[in-house]
Amino acid sequence: MIIADIASLPGRNFPAGRWTRGLVGQGGQPIAAQGFAMGYVVLDPKGGQVPWHNQEQEEVYMVIKGRGEICIGTERREIVAGQCAFLPPTVFHQLTNTGTEPLHMMYIYCPGGDVAHWRQELDGTLPPAGVGATPPLPAGAQPQCLEKC
Repeated sequence: MIIADIASLPGRNFPAGRWTRGLVGQGGQPIAAQGFAMGYVVLDPKGGQVPWHNQEQEEVYMVIKGRGEICIGTERREIVAGQCAFLPPTVFHQLTNTGTEPLHMMYIYCPGGDVAHWRQELDGTLPPAGVGATPPLPAGAQPQCLEKC
């Protein structure tokens, strides 16, 4: 039996103000799975973010604690604890903590595997919203954060 304990995982800090701990998936996660990936994320208060990006996998974000703004394609809405959002494959999306307390969320995506935006954010090559092939953020959205916000 394999049990992953969030409290014992060091995780990774990302420039956009979040701490991510992978629980399930490929690439050294505590629970190795090929078909899906799952993790726990804490976004810093007042702007911590999963920046505007897309990926081939379908994904779900589930907010456990806090409040934020979710942008999916051309739509922008508030999301609060107890709500989850479906992120279709290839559609750009962003989650921003708009509250004064940390936002806690879980993600799950299928199929499993590495997603490029983690690597791109860490090495500074994640394209900003509206530059190159990336579409602009929805009107009124929180600004994209690619460095500590």
